[in-house]
Amino acid sequence: MTQPRQVSQALASSAAQVANSAPVETGALICDPKNIFDRDSIIARIDKIAGNGLEPGKFRNEVVRILRDANETGRAAIATAFEASPFEARPLTRSYSHLTDGLVTTALYVAQTHLHPISNPTSGEKIALIGVGGYGRGEMAPFSDVDLLFLTPYKITAWAESVIESMLYILWDLKLKVGHSSRTIRDCIRLGSDDFTIRTALLEHRFLAGDRALYDNLDRRLKKDLFSSGEREFTEAKLEERDRRHLRQGERYMVEPNVKEGKGGLRDLQSLFWIAKYLHNVERSSDLVSLGMFRPSEYDRFIRAEDFLWAVRSHMHLVTGRATEQLTFDLQVDVAERMGYKDKAGRRGVEIFMQEYFRHATAVGDLTRIFLTKLEALHVKSEPLLERIFRRKRKVKPGYVMINNRLAVEDPDEFLTDKLNLLRLFEEALRTGMLIHPDAMRLVTANLDLIDDEMRNNKEARQIFLGLLLRHGNPERALRRMNELGVLSAFLPEFEPIVAMMQFNMYHSYTVDEHTIQCIANLAQIEKGELVESLPIVTGILKDGVNRKILYTALLLHDIGKGRPEDHSILGAQIARKVAPRLGLNKQDSETVEWLVRYHLLMSDMAQKRDIADPRTVRDFAKAVQTVKRLDLLTVLTVCDIRGVGPNVWNNWKATLIRSLYRQTRRALETGMEDLNRENRGAEARKALREALPDWSKSALKLATSRHYPPYWQGLHTTAHVDFARMLRELESLHDPSKILINLHPDEDRDATRACFVMADHPGIFARLAGALALVGANVVDARSYTTKDGYVTDAYWIQDSDGKPYETSRLPRLTQMIEKTLRGEVLAREALKSKDKIKKREKAFDVPTHITFDNEGSDIYTIIEVDTRDRPGLLYDLARTLAGANVYIANAVIATFGEQVVDTFYVKDMFGLKYHSESKQRSLEAKLRHAIIEGVERADK
Repeated sequence: MTQPRQVSQALASSAAQVANSAPVETGALICDPKNIFDRDSIIARIDKIAGNGLEPGKFRNEVVRILRDANETGRAAIATAFEASPFEARPLTRSYSHLTDGLVTTALYVAQTHLHPISNPTSGEKIALIGVGGYGRGEMAPFSDVDLLFLTPYKITAWAESVIESMLYILWDLKLKVGHSSRTIRDCIRLGSDDFTIRTALLEHRFLAGDRALYDNLDRRLKKDLFSSGEREFTEAKLEERDRRHLRQGERYMVEPNVKEGKGGLRDLQSLFWIAKYLHNVERSSDLVSLGMFRPSEYDRFIRAEDFLWAVRSHMHLVTGRATEQLTFDLQVDVAERMGYKDKAGRRGVEIFMQEYFRHATAVGDLTRIFLTKLEALHVKSEPLLERIFRRKRKVKPGYVMINNRLAVEDPDEFLTDKLNLLRLFEEALRTGMLIHPDAMRLVTANLDLIDDEMRNNKEARQIFLGLLLRHGNPERALRRMNELGVLSAFLPEFEPIVAMMQFNMYHSYTVDEHTIQCIANLAQIEKGELVESLPIVTGILKDGVNRKILYTALLLHDIGKGRPEDHSILGAQIARKVAPRLGLNKQDSETVEWLVRYHLLMSDMAQKRDIADPRTVRDFAKAVQTVKRLDLLTVLTVCDIRGVGPNVWNNWKATLIRSLYRQTRRALETGMEDLNRENRGAEARKALREALPDWSKSALKLATSRHYPPYWQGLHTTAHVDFARMLRELESLHDPSKILINLHPDEDRDATRACFVMADHPGIFARLAGALALVGANVVDARSYTTKDGYVTDAYWIQDSDGKPYETSRLPRLTQMIEKTLRGEVLAREALKSKDKIKKREKAFDVPTHITFDNEGSDIYTIIEVDTRDRPGLLYDLARTLAGANVYIANAVIATFGEQVVDTFYVKDMFGLKYHSESKQRSLEAKLRHAIIEGVERADK
């Protein structure tokens, strides 16, 4: 393709501007710029091809090929350099901007010079190509959007439209994700005035190529007509936008954070810079120091957090090959490995990496508070509306003053003469209900070295610290602020290892320190009577009175042993033995705290992993707790612990289990263990059934109460006994030995659907039912199987849908049909499950070892087989089928799921009705179960 012989001076000047434009450099690139994009060489090659007389279509294809090769080469060079220096985020972001600048400006050069040349451009036929948003700032992750503004003097002309269209098609063919707009200066001012998102994008505009005079005019007009007013409105808009983001992503530091949009993420840092740029026209984040917004040490934290977050985000993009912002579990493993984190001291490298991530995220939150308070001092950010409306003069103690409605220190030098003031500050904040001024926070952070052993062992310091937990009704606020400022781990050095520590599993939603604070917040809520309806038992326990000092101290220390090779309960108890006396607890109370920390998982495990209808379970638990006082304390701690795991972990199912175990154990401790006798409980259950069926004849009731063995009566509620009695009666009337009756009933008290099955007994029925339920996508949370004396099976399963909820009533008829179809053999569960039995990609990152134990002491009549392994669809079916194949009778199964981990507990007998005492039989069964698990995992991984 050739150009016309006569090219105007204006066009030649414009083409030269495009060819010679270079990115705005603010520092070194990650490798040699020519290895990233050699603009002169590439334009020379394009000019040479243009002189060969190719038709426009073929010429354009050749241009795309050249630029695609250059893009791939540049990206490979950047990625290789980044792999060698995985923390070099700042040079990396500039390098991708440099590469993008080369591609974008070359595409414009081709469109303007070769595809749509004009000899005599009018005053309206000018284009300024401008980068806006993150690209305008010169910061790009590997797959960031390319945000472009095509600026024209007046309404867009046909020539400009053709140039823009041709350029965009070239960029789209290069697979760049381009966001673009074509506007005049008047458009920019008008749209920016109405829309804060557009105004923010324009705030970071950068000239790339084209008509420089047009760009300079825009720059002047934006500063004069758009950015010269509305400071308060812009600031409030950015802060409201931040709050909405946090609500979407999760207010606390979630274990799968959004690196860009989440709390403590890059967008939070960028928002601070945008506000500062709007208010003070700063060009670099370092200007925040000269403005007095940050001290040099705080700005250093800003830069370290920003560099780390950009590095993490860039690694995520490179791993996935696309713009990925959610740091999912599988990506955490990949990124940690790319950044060089190794396993050590009983912790995985990914956990060490994520702990550093959350420390940086916390720093971002701290910096945001400092920045926003400075804005309030400048009267740019308004006080919260309720504070303005209901402002009241609060009296503060001597030594403190109010600044912008925040608690501040009157004389820093005088404040530091007494090191206990570092704790008193938080006490005063709770007493007055005021937030602490960032300058006071800065003062505390800069003097943490004053918190030494002398202070830790000071009697008054202990009293102040315990008072923060016990006296003001809001310990969460004090603990969170103390934790963020480093005071908590300075006063309790044993707490420091769990600060920002992530637990690499799907069960815990928070870091260990945040989980601890959430637990204490739950306890405070219960104490204030805010959860009476949902937590009547523990509310009653606290109302009747317990030792609050013991309870709060035990919750504070219950997970303090995490992150080491040892069992965290045992190690935590050893730590509690030293810490509790140091906090001022007497010998007896310290021993109780130690016991609670050592056994803080006992009640949860007993309730969720054992059959609490078995008298032996309750008897063993009662022997372990020994006293009602301990039972009360452990019950409250257990409820707070489970509720503190995550937003949706506590449910009616867990509440029912904990409540039942508590009531039975308390009754046993108060009236004696004989109350747990099977026969006593059976007599009560049979009496309840007779009362529930008043219209039945004596002979029918006699049959209904005499056909079952003792375990049946203690394992089910009266409502289930009634359903089974009616189903057995109906089945007998049908005189059809192949008939299966199914009754699905929402059990709202347990957040599950109860599925009752009645049929003639035959081997393997438990496994068949488990397969049928797995096939319809039901998650089994509990299962009980009972054989009648006259040859029937009465099986009860509690199931939930994929969201962990009971099935809606409208879905039950279809669910029943699907189960019947499977049980009739029309669908083979083993074959059908192959397509469903998949482990999600994000879950494959977890290393969940399999543990199988045999317990002959936990039940009087059954062997308890506990299988602790990775959860997956079809697992219960595989295990039940394996046991059935080995002629093992399954009486009932208890299923406890903890994220990606599941504990399936089976109460079993051999074919002769005996326990599995033989070690050789146990080893044989274990081998078969492990084979079934491995076979299923291999199937799920395909």
